[in-house]
Amino acid sequence: MMRALILGGTSDANLLADAVARAGCNAIYSYGGRTRAPANQPLPTRIGGFGGVNGLAEFIRREGITHLVDATHPFAAEMSRNAVAACETTGTPLIALERAPWAKEAGDTWIEAADITSAAAVLPNNRARVFLAIGRQHITAFSARPQHAYTLRFVDPPDRPLPFPDVDVIVSRGPFTLAGELEMMRARGIEWVVARNAGGAGARAKIDAARELGLPVVMLKRPELPDRPRVESATEVMHWLRHRECLGA
Repeated sequence: MMRALILGGTSDANLLADAVARAGCNAIYSYGGRTRAPANQPLPTRIGGFGGVNGLAEFIRREGITHLVDATHPFAAEMSRNAVAACETTGTPLIALERAPWAKEAGDTWIEAADITSAAAVLPNNRARVFLAIGRQHITAFSARPQHAYTLRFVDPPDRPLPFPDVDVIVSRGPFTLAGELEMMRARGIEWVVARNAGGAGARAKIDAARELGLPVVMLKRPELPDRPRVESATEVMHWLRHRECLGA
């Protein structure tokens, strides 16, 4: 009997969970646990890490997982690498639901950076107002550039002091609109944007707003991941899962 594990936490993963539930498939949805109030899912849900490759492999065996879908964020590199290794260890079929990265368009001013440290180094020496749209796990590197006024946006309120003398925190959950991003950037006088090349529509509005305002964007490249089968839509994952089998047909 098919039993799928969805490694989620993205809007694409949520769409997939809905499709899987509607099809009556036997599946578990897993959150990494970084968000304190994750969105509710129509599937049995677990929250937290697995304990590395061995822990994930043990979970696959214990729960009778027959198919694994990696629908994590494109920058959740450690989880994606662990998924590849655990599936190789257990002989479990794996597919990645991975949206295509954004491509630079006419009018964009992108400065690509290979990693967080490089991204922080790109910012100007003179004080600037920076929208740091990279998630809470990666902000520490920017404490080396304390002269800037940072605007950060989190799903949850910060649970500890942030490492910046001048910081404004927005607590909000996407997706965000172009009009909303333009209003936010204008109201705060944003001069630079730092973003991860996450791809997809839900987080793109800030990139479109930066283009419209003529702002430079420090764009973090995606981490290198092992080769694995990948698709870009929940529909393609459902075909891969052979959802007729899920339904018992």
